[in-house]
This record gives sequence, structure tokens and C-alpha cells, in this order.
Amino acid sequence: MLGPGGYIAKPRGELHAMWNAGPTPARIIEIISPAGFEHFFREVAELIAAGPAAAGDGGDLVERYGLEFEEPDWLPAIVERYGLTT
Repeated sequence: MLGPGGYIAKPRGELHAMWNAGPTPARIIEIISPAGFEHFFREVAELIAAGPAAAGDGGDLVERYGLEFEEPDWLPAIVERYGLTT
């Protein structure tokens, strides 16, 4: 866990998960290098804003950015340990 002012490095291609483990709102600054992937987040926000009718476009977005979403074997234990919900 990170506290205020903490930082973590996430190498490209490493499976990871992030969440706010406390009741206080958190802010994240993400530095992406090399540049370009930041556009993925903008496009996700646009899909969400477009509503449910645009949800099917998410697969195209994932493919275009070369992403793979999977559920790691360690995730259920983390969800249970921290009482996470979606």
C-alpha cells in the first residue's frame, strides 16, 4: 500500500490492479512513457460518456492499443482481503 506522496513503478506489459484502499478520496498522477497511451484513457472516457450504446466499441479500442485484459489468479484473494466491490 502507498501512503500520501508515495509512488510505484508499473513496467509496461505487467498485469496489475489499482484501487483506493481507504475512505479518503485519492488522486493519481500517471506518467506514461513513451507517449501515446494516454489517448486510451481519453477514448475510454468518451465511450463512457456516449452511454451503453457505445459499449461494443470497447473491444476495438482494446485491440487498437494492443491491450490484454485478464483476471490474474491472485485477484480473488485481494478482493476478499480488502472487501473490494465493483
